[in-house]
Amino acid sequence: MEVRVRPRSRPRWEVVRGGLVLGVAAAPVGGSATEEARRALARALGVPPSRVALHRGARSRTKVFAISGVDADTARAALEQAAGGYRGKPGSRA
Repeated sequence: MEVRVRPRSRPRWEVVRGGLVLGVAAAPVGGSATEEARRALARALGVPPSRVALHRGARSRTKVFAISGVDADTARAALEQAAGGYRGKPGSRA
């Protein structure tokens, strides 16, 4: 699952241009923003954090996480609910 992580921002999920954006409070230092994003993703999907692993993007804001125990449709529905219908501003970039 691809997620754009915004470090040092208000913790929240957004759906922007069809993609997911996750704001995390942590700074992008020592992997703390990635770890916060991994735990937030696990919480939103209702799975233990051990089932969410970073697959690609350790030093990038765009990260790909591998998730076990959740099918794609269930994950999509859970993340849309986590976003609370927030769609971002038209034309905003993720």
